[in-house]
Amino acid sequence: MERILVIGGARALGAAVARRAVKDGYDVVIGARDLAAAEALAAEIGATAVRIDLQDETTMAAAATQLAEGIDHIVTTGSAPHDVRAAALDHDKLIAAFTAKVIGPMLVAKHFAPVLRPNGSIVLFSGVVGWRPGPGSLVKGVTNGAVEYVARHLAADLAPVRVNAISPGVVDSGAWDRLGDGKAGLLSKSAAGTLVGRYGESDDVVDTVMWLLRAGFISGETIHLEGGARHKTS
Repeated sequence: MERILVIGGARALGAAVARRAVKDGYDVVIGARDLAAAEALAAEIGATAVRIDLQDETTMAAAATQLAEGIDHIVTTGSAPHDVRAAALDHDKLIAAFTAKVIGPMLVAKHFAPVLRPNGSIVLFSGVVGWRPGPGSLVKGVTNGAVEYVARHLAADLAPVRVNAISPGVVDSGAWDRLGDGKAGLLSKSAAGTLVGRYGESDDVVDTVMWLLRAGFISGETIHLEGGARHKTS
């Protein structure tokens, strides 16, 4: 049975990936900063849990030691949004955003490289805003764009382990529930901005993750999962 570590797996898209991976027969380890939340989900779906905080390298080292018998795949969905204009940038929040998306996954690769099996893979998460600049999305855009290069260069560095990234558009993963009544408007606007005329669903993302785990001839790529939004001109 192949083992998959889902970092950020206690909530939203990470939890959806963990649930599907269990259903598909993987031995799933849920990695999260909030160990209690990870353990609760693990108990519910038949997985195990480990504490991994992308802002704290010591937790990555400890988790790699704990999982030293081997890992086949790693999926990391962590983020630390800092959605402000340039004049309002906060140094610590800027560093946290880059750590979650760029530095943290690279350090995960550092500590897990010795235990990743050669036919394994890493799946990173980018986002469409990396290719659609706009006011207020400076940090999210640059960090998401950087993930493409992390995937490309880690793939070369860790070969034959495969490394790829997924770049979703707006997805109804539960993350937008905090907007309350504003959620419907956001999703409607997002749907109108795609070529396929709809917004993304969690299953769209999870299906792509599971495909990449098995796509043994794909490495160093970023898969754009946004209904053609980058190509919509009006």
